Amino acid sequence: MRTLISLSLALLAIIAVRGQQPGKSATYVLKPTPKTVAWGYYDAKTPRVLSVKSGDIVEIQTLITSSPKRLEEAGVPPDQVEQSLRDITDQVKDKGPGGHILTGPIYIEGAEIGDVLEVKILSAKLAIPYAYNGFGPGRGFLPEDYPYPKMKIIPLDEKRMIARFAPGIEIPLHPFFGSMGVAPPETSGRLSSNPPWIQAGNLDNKDLVAGTTLYIPVHAPGALFEVGDGHAGQGDGEVDITALETSLIGTFQFVVRKDIRLRWPRAETPTHFITMGLHEDLNEATKLAVREMIDFLMNEKHLSRDDAYMLSSVAADLHITELVDGNKGVHMMLPKSIFVSPGR
Repeated sequence: MRTLISLSLALLAIIAVRGQQPGKSATYVLKPTPKTVAWGYYDAKTPRVLSVKSGDIVEIQTLITSSPKRLEEAGVPPDQVEQSLRDITDQVKDKGPGGHILTGPIYIEGAEIGDVLEVKILSAKLAIPYAYNGFGPGRGFLPEDYPYPKMKIIPLDEKRMIARFAPGIEIPLHPFFGSMGVAPPETSGRLSSNPPWIQAGNLDNKDLVAGTTLYIPVHAPGALFEVGDGHAGQGDGEVDITALETSLIGTFQFVVRKDIRLRWPRAETPTHFITMGLHEDLNEATKLAVREMIDFLMNEKHLSRDDAYMLSSVAADLHITELVDGNKGVHMMLPKSIFVSPGR
C-alpha cells in the first residue's frame, strides 16, 4: 500500500487505497470534506490532498455548486441535502474568488512543468436524485432581460437517465464535470474557478463525458488536479449561467505525458478530436480553437499548414462551449472517421 500524502486528513477525509498489486495501477477514493476541497480557485500553492503515480485511478466525489440554504428554499427536502455540503459550507472559510466547490488538488508524481496531464474520464455517475438550474441579476448571457433571481429544482431519474424538467418535457442525461483543471503557473497566483484558461478549469464542455480524455498542459509540479461543477446535462453555451447542476461521482485515470507539448487544453472522444479556444472575446476564442486544430493536424497528422486549414474548413465543426464565465469557450470537433487506412 502506498502512503497517502496529505495535510491533516487521516481523520477528516475518507480516502482509501484499494487493490494495489505490484506493477499495477493503484485505485484511490477521494471524498469531499472541509479538508479536501478548494472552494472557488485554482492555485499552484494549494496543498495537495492526495498523491498518486502516473497510471493510478481515483474515484472522486464532487458536490453541487450551491448552499444547503438555497437548495432547501428552492424545495429540496433537508434530508436530501448532502451532509458533506453542510460541513463544507459551515467550516470552509477560505473561499473564492470563484464559486465552485472543487475536490482536490491531487498531486501526480512525475508531472513537471511543460508536461501534459492525460485525464481519462472512466465514469461519471449521479450522486443525488436532483439537479438545479438558476439565474440571477447581472449574470448569464441575457442579464438585461432577467434582472431577478430564480432557481428550479429538477428531479433526475437515474434508471431512465432523464431529467423531468416540466410536465411533458424530459431531458436526456449526459453527466460530465464542468470544471476539470490543474494549477496555473505560480506567477498567476490564485485564479477564480469561474473562467477557463490554459489550466482548463471551468470548461463546461458537454462532450467530456465518460469514455473521453482531456489533455491539460502542466504548469506546476505535480499538476495539482481539481474537479467539480458536476452537470447531469447541459446545452452548448450554458446561456443562463448554469446547467443541470448536481453532485457526481467520477472515476479518473491520470497519466503523465512527456511526449506531448501543448499550449491549450485538448480532448478526444471515441469519435472526435477536440481543440479548444478560451478568451474573453468570442472571435478570439474561435481563432484559438481553429489554430489549435491546424496545429494538431500539422503535428499529429503531418498535414501541410495549408491542407490543415482547408481540412478544418471542410470537415471540422465549431461549437460555442459557453458564453457566461468571463472567458468565452469555443471548441472544434474533427471526426476520426475521415482518417482511413491506406487501401480502403
